[in-house]
Amino acid sequence: MDQVKVQLFLLIVVALGITVPMAEGCSCVHSHFQDLFCHSQIVIRAKITGQKIISPSYNLHGEKMIEYKIKLIKMFKGFDKVDTIQYIYTSIQESLCGVKLDAKNKRQYLLSGYMWREGKVVVELCGIAERWDDLLLAQKKNLKYRYQKGCECKISTCSRPRCRAISANECAWFPFSTQTVQGVCMKRTNGTCNWYIDKSDSHTQHNVGQNGMGETSGVLEVREPKPTETLQ
Repeated sequence: MDQVKVQLFLLIVVALGITVPMAEGCSCVHSHFQDLFCHSQIVIRAKITGQKIISPSYNLHGEKMIEYKIKLIKMFKGFDKVDTIQYIYTSIQESLCGVKLDAKNKRQYLLSGYMWREGKVVVELCGIAERWDDLLLAQKKNLKYRYQKGCECKISTCSRPRCRAISANECAWFPFSTQTVQGVCMKRTNGTCNWYIDKSDSHTQHNVGQNGMGETSGVLEVREPKPTETLQ
């Protein structure tokens, strides 16, 4: 019974978007992928080619940092901040939101971060640090312009499915719904924000509307020509 209560409590915490402790010290709010994109200064696709421990003149938390050498493959956000990126930095301590990336196997990641002193780019646990091969096709396609276009809308977290947005410029989001991985909250021509899902992005289509899971109201099925740039 106690175990059931603990599991129920954790589900409620996640659903409500409450700050959740991570790695004994770092605390992250459960956020939609689009929110992470919109609140980051830099979003890139990069291959990790090397790493070393450094002690910069202005360190992040009074601790040493990991300097990851990268091969920049694609920049999705941050063109106005920096022209090119050769290194990214993170705390050596996971308890201070440091990110552990696989340099040995030269993995490719989708990473988000922010500009720090001396023009350095910092990545942290509460941002995006996902292996590129683990992303869904929908997420890869949304990176090209949909997430950026949706930044003018607000995503509000719901504690139950089939909830409704309070205002016209927001989308209601239940963390366990299809919108979590496939949807984008975007502004429609009438000025209201709603969830958009491209049917071609998944093998199994779940129609999702503004009211939450399993409803079809307000869903626009976006169909686009195949891009010339491969995303795989």
